[in-house]
Amino acid sequence: MQAKLKLAVMLLCAVGLGACERNGTFFGEAGSELDTADFGNSTMNNTLIQSGDRDYTINLNQRFTAQVPTTVNFAFNSSVLDGAAQRTLAQQADWIRQFPEVRFRVYGHTDLVGTNAYNQSLGLRRAQAVVSFLVSQGISRSRLEAMVSYGETRPLIYTESEDVRNRRTVTEVSGFVSNHPTILNGKYAEVVFRDYVAAAQWAHTSGQNNTVGSDN
Repeated sequence: MQAKLKLAVMLLCAVGLGACERNGTFFGEAGSELDTADFGNSTMNNTLIQSGDRDYTINLNQRFTAQVPTTVNFAFNSSVLDGAAQRTLAQQADWIRQFPEVRFRVYGHTDLVGTNAYNQSLGLRRAQAVVSFLVSQGISRSRLEAMVSYGETRPLIYTESEDVRNRRTVTEVSGFVSNHPTILNGKYAEVVFRDYVAAAQWAHTSGQNNTVGSDN
């Protein structure tokens, strides 16, 4: 009888330990059972960026795309930048100036009218026109590439007819400037989040100034 009781106790302990292991409360970190899906994602993302495991250019490009328009469109068989395109590129230039360590590529596209060879050339001319405009806004040409043209091979709208949405250029983040003095191992996140920090410092300083004024 005593042996059976001992066996039953051992089985209950084994079941209990198994449950603890599955729930993460025995072998896991303290508090891990409280880490819901939205609790640790921010920390995980920051850790991946700092360690270099997450592609920082992808993160920065997503931010660039979210904050400024990255596409400009062209008239048929033209690489001339109209007023709307120039206004869009001026916004791009303002954003690009914030990150002197970062390189960009401009991809030229065309619609499906005409030969592939001609459209390759036209797409490249469009990309070069964008690069030239950004340079005129104070961006170093060494940070801009217009060497890639998709021509007619990547339309947004699959149609054999003319479509202005296909006649476009797209500006994207391509990487960091080689040997830039502010780019060190493990410091990519400082570049990506730098203007957030600057904005916070500005707000803190403004608050101090307001306080001093009210005391007087």
